Amino acid sequence: MKKNLKFALAILLCLGLCACYKTENRRKAYIPKTYEFYIACDSQEDTVTGIFMDEFARILEEKGGGKIKVYTYPNSQLGSDMEITEAVQNGNITFAVGTTGPQVSFVKEAAIFDAPVAFKNIKVARNVLDGPLEDQLKKYYERKNIRLLAFADQGFRLMTSNKKILGLKDFKGIKIRTMENKNHIAFWKAIGANPTPMNWSEVYIGLEQGSIDAQENPLEAIVASKIYEKQKYIINTNHLLHTLALVGSSKILDSLPREILEEIEEAANEAKILARKAADERAEGRLKIVKDSGLEIVEVDEELYGQMKDHSKIIWDNLEKDLGKDLIDLLKEEIEEAEKNES
Repeated sequence: MKKNLKFALAILLCLGLCACYKTENRRKAYIPKTYEFYIACDSQEDTVTGIFMDEFARILEEKGGGKIKVYTYPNSQLGSDMEITEAVQNGNITFAVGTTGPQVSFVKEAAIFDAPVAFKNIKVARNVLDGPLEDQLKKYYERKNIRLLAFADQGFRLMTSNKKILGLKDFKGIKIRTMENKNHIAFWKAIGANPTPMNWSEVYIGLEQGSIDAQENPLEAIVASKIYEKQKYIINTNHLLHTLALVGSSKILDSLPREILEEIEEAANEAKILARKAADERAEGRLKIVKDSGLEIVEVDEELYGQMKDHSKIIWDNLEKDLGKDLIDLLKEEIEEAEKNES
């Protein structure tokens, strides 16, 4: 009897251990997988670029509900715009945020944003960026193993100068610093200026020493580097939109489940809206700093804007040769549609 009882207890103990083992394994099976992502930009966190990056990371982690961790690397910690874009393309980091200019080296169609005097105001520009043009650009980016997720911006690029610009003739011969970009250089030449490519770190001294008379940049960059200390005027040329692109690595994203991809897309769109809002709010504050410093704000009237547009047609023609007529036509159609909807 005792032997039978011991045997029964032994069986029950084994069954209990088996049950515990299965329960423990079942618990392990239900532990959600965690995902670690890495995002970089070459700007400081206290910039629209940095805000775009940080908001995307924050929103994505919130949507992940504990299963997603996003590590942020601002201020060129992982390299320049060019280097982090290449790292995304190669699958070394997950995401990057930066201006579209350096991305042209990887996706030539990103040069569409070099089309000068394209948007009459920021509302038109953003409506164009959120439409079929973005869908088409996504296809070009994808072919280069880069996933285009969202566009934000830092507002328009403006001109600062020691010479007052009231008409087209006032551009003649003015030495203006530009980036080393053939389309930017061609634009300033087309309206009569003397474009001078120069490293950004040399611009302040160049203005101080008189080797250049003017420069062009978004208002935020003008204030951050105190360019206003060496200039008399800000001319609201609004000649180019300073576009920011949030991109991801196709090599990494293609391996993720649909649920995570949807959360990434949602986070990108929400962060885009917040970044644009920040750009508008910061522009107001920066404009006050510039005004308080004594600079005169010069508006570009419709006549001058039209003349700048007419003289820049050669750049549009060159872009059409480089990028294809279909893409340029799409941009023109979307601008026309956005302007029509605004009126």
